[in-house]
Amino acid sequence: MKQVLRSQQWFGKKGKDGIIYRAWMKNQGIPDYEFQGKPIIGICNTWSELTPCNAHFRELAESVKRGIFEAGGFPVEFPVMSLGETLIKPTAMLYRNLASMDVEESIRANPMDGVVLLCGCDKTTPSLVMGACSVDIPTIVVSGGPMLTGKYNGRDIGTSDVWRFTDDVKSGIMSEEELNIAEAGLCRSQGHCAVMGTASTMACMVESLGLTLPQNAAIPAADSRRKVLAQLSGKRIVEMVREDQKLSGILTKKAFENAIKVNAAIGGSTNFVIHLLAIAGRIGVPLEIGDFDRLSASIPLLANLQPSGKFFMEDLYYAGGIPALLKELDAFLNTDCITANGKTIRENYQRAECYNREVIASIDKPFNTATALAVLHGNICENGAVIKPTAASPHLFQHSGKAVVFENIEDYKLRIDDPDLPVDENSILVLKNVGPKGYPGMPEVGNMTLPLKLLEKGIKDIVRISDGRMSGTGFGTVVLHVSPEATLGGNFSVLETGDLITLDLNARSLNVDLSEEELQSRKDKWKPSPILAERGYTSLYINNVEQAHLGADFDFLKGGSGSEVTRDSH
Repeated sequence: MKQVLRSQQWFGKKGKDGIIYRAWMKNQGIPDYEFQGKPIIGICNTWSELTPCNAHFRELAESVKRGIFEAGGFPVEFPVMSLGETLIKPTAMLYRNLASMDVEESIRANPMDGVVLLCGCDKTTPSLVMGACSVDIPTIVVSGGPMLTGKYNGRDIGTSDVWRFTDDVKSGIMSEEELNIAEAGLCRSQGHCAVMGTASTMACMVESLGLTLPQNAAIPAADSRRKVLAQLSGKRIVEMVREDQKLSGILTKKAFENAIKVNAAIGGSTNFVIHLLAIAGRIGVPLEIGDFDRLSASIPLLANLQPSGKFFMEDLYYAGGIPALLKELDAFLNTDCITANGKTIRENYQRAECYNREVIASIDKPFNTATALAVLHGNICENGAVIKPTAASPHLFQHSGKAVVFENIEDYKLRIDDPDLPVDENSILVLKNVGPKGYPGMPEVGNMTLPLKLLEKGIKDIVRISDGRMSGTGFGTVVLHVSPEATLGGNFSVLETGDLITLDLNARSLNVDLSEEELQSRKDKWKPSPILAERGYTSLYINNVEQAHLGADFDFLKGGSGSEVTRDSH
């Protein structure tokens, strides 16, 4: 039976409606035969000059178009909201769900049979995938690629060094002039962060889920092979339409399990948890925060990449990329998962080779035996919290200390360098009200800069706890995503300076030494801080966003995918 293309519900119509759909498209110089049953492929583009990581996407889209034309399809490029991590205030995470809605409705409402998602900067990848999941048509992802490794005074640098440079300037080790020189060499090409930050983690995530062609994650943005991959992806999406290979056929529970294991092996960003949970919720796959700890626990760190290691994404590609790493994980993976090119994940990596064991270690001799992700529970975080052990200090894995509590980010900024702040190297910094509802948007402020008086003593790390997030480029013994967040009035909301807190990473626990009676007494007296959101999207966000352990998506967007076409309005 001949396949009926979704786009023909527009362009195949007779009479007035058909004339309107075709005639207005023809004003772009499109000949009539392009509407006669060719697969129409949308190119969902997050290009923006306000999103520097994605600023090369116009050129990348042209490569995708060549592949679509080559395979007999017709490309239609369309823009959606672009989330630039470095510029958007108060935080790009506030708008992830909004961008996903933009993507979902743009796909559903328009005549396309398949879609190519062009994404790179942190939130652009999960937002585009979330939106596409809610429509569930054939979809392939093309990441923008990491930037080339930065250079400063004869050494390699990357965006993880932002935190080091900041501390060095603050403590007088580095001058402002030296910082300006380093800044000029930090981001020296197109592309997203060169380290295993959130952007690179998301690129690895979509490759390990099977949503891309092999090698998508690590090819540098400036490398000509990135354009080749884009063209091949354009060619492949036309074939996917003809095969009716939808997202729901790729994004199975087994595929999500693979992604979690790969994230552990690469030392991926803690933001991976919140985004993968949201994607699973959209496609209707049952996934819980406990799955991340269970599936990560037996996977050692194989990728020697900053911030957990030494090297950069460019080095990962030259060493063999994600296929070489997947091959090391063969015994742990669900090898029969189907991927975007129609092959199983094992078929995609079975011929892969590792060319540098310093960058990609073997499973028998891992770079670090610690896991890259752990989920904590306790009376501070009843619904969970996350920590990245490979980026933390081993001497703090089991640690008790007195809390130094900041009620919000303004309180932290006001007091952190106060000489009279009751803090030493054994203290535990606690930052409240930076969660999904409380900030709102859950910003990347969890890896709080240490007090000046500790930096001057040479202290590089202490335990830090918050209901916010941390940049994937960050590092330290940082507990994140505490759920429920402080704004909801749980135990975390009533912590006070001087409370004794114990982190026990081996036991996966985080507790405050207070009785249930004392905690309840404090909660009875607790009053919520005012949330400033009187109107618009921010109000919608606060009223509908779920907690971090559920993915911080909107409660009304879970499941319910479908590409139904709306009524004609002409």
